[in-house]
Amino acid sequence: MQLNQIIRQVVDVSKEAGHFIREERKTFNADKIEYKGLNDLVSYVDKTAEQKIVVGLELILPEAGFITEEKTSTKIGDRYNWIIDPLDGTTNFIHGLPTYSVSIALQDGDELVLGVVYEVNQDECFYAHKDAPAYLNDSEIKVSNKPTVADSLIATGFPYYDFSYQERYIKLFTELMRNCHGLRRIGSAAVDLAYTAAGRFEAFYEYNLNPWDIAAGVVIVQQAGGEIANFKGGLEVLKTRELLATNGKITGEMLEYIDKYFNLKLTN
Repeated sequence: MQLNQIIRQVVDVSKEAGHFIREERKTFNADKIEYKGLNDLVSYVDKTAEQKIVVGLELILPEAGFITEEKTSTKIGDRYNWIIDPLDGTTNFIHGLPTYSVSIALQDGDELVLGVVYEVNQDECFYAHKDAPAYLNDSEIKVSNKPTVADSLIATGFPYYDFSYQERYIKLFTELMRNCHGLRRIGSAAVDLAYTAAGRFEAFYEYNLNPWDIAAGVVIVQQAGGEIANFKGGLEVLKTRELLATNGKITGEMLEYIDKYFNLKLTN
C-alpha cells in the first residue's frame, strides 16, 4: 500500500466534504437539529457529509470497511477500516461557532496508519501517515519544545452527557488552571489534536471519547513527534475512551496531575 499516494486522495475527500459543510452552514437553521441523546446533536449535514466521504473513500480503497459516527456504512474490512467523523464539533456548527472539522483515519488491523483532519473554517488541512512527517497544508509541522506544564497552553474537552467523573474533572481542571499558561476548550477533539501536533498546544486531554473523535489526530500527533497515552500512561486509547496527547516533553508531568485528580482505575 502506497500511503503517500493514498493520503493525497484522502485530503481531497476531506476538503470536498468540508466545502459541503461550509456551504450548508450559510443557510442552516435550528429546525434541522436532531438529538441522538442528551446534548448529543446531529443534523442532515453530518449524515450527508459522511455519505460523501464514504463514497469517496470506497473509490480509493475498495476492500476497506468503515467505522463511522453516523453509521452510514456498516461494512467491516478484513484488514483495513476507515474511521470517520464527518463533522467533529457539531454543536459548534449548529450554533455558528467557527471551529469544526472533518476527521478521517485509516486503520490497518489494530494499527492507525494515516490521519487527516480538515478544519473547515480556517481551510487548514493537517495530515500524516506512518513513517513520514506531519503536515499542515504543504508545510511540515512539529510539536512544540516547551519543557514544562508551567510553560504550556493546554486543551481539554468538557463532558456534555456523561457526568460520572465531573467532580474529579473539575479538580484537575482547577489545578492545571493554576499551573499553566492557560486552558482552552475548542469543542473539536480532532482540532485539539491537530493543534497539538502543530505546536499550538503543548497537551490535550479528555475522557469519554469515541474512536472517530481521535483516530486521525492520534496519527498526526505521533508523526509530528508527540506522544499519545491513556490516563494510566498506556498506549491503548481507542478502547479506553480516554486520551492524553502531548509534545513528548510534559507527558510525565501531565500524567502526575491526571493520576492525582482523575484516577479512573482503567487498565490498558
